[in-house]
Amino acid sequence: MIIAILAALSGAIAVAAGAFGAHGASGPAAEWLKTGAQYQLVHVVAALVAIRMEARGPAWLFVVGAAIFALTLYAMALGAPRWFGAITPIGGALLIGGWLWLAWSAART
Repeated sequence: MIIAILAALSGAIAVAAGAFGAHGASGPAAEWLKTGAQYQLVHVVAALVAIRMEARGPAWLFVVGAAIFALTLYAMALGAPRWFGAITPIGGALLIGGWLWLAWSAART
């Protein structure tokens, strides 16, 4: 199942980013890495739970939203232009949508 594979890879990226933020970065870069890793890890778990609930739509939103949210922060931490931060809320909106869709799915069962 591709979504589970992507969620697992996302978890690995989040751990690596969090470790780099804790041990190899400072200032705003460390905070961006920490925030990205935290959101990414939480949504890996959410995606796996959604898969277990057979709610594939929310799972996809969690994985894609977390990727957009976290990867834009990681990119800025590694030197990308600050305007990348304007993309980050798109990921956040997808994450919110995933939670709302998951709630709707759970209410229907």
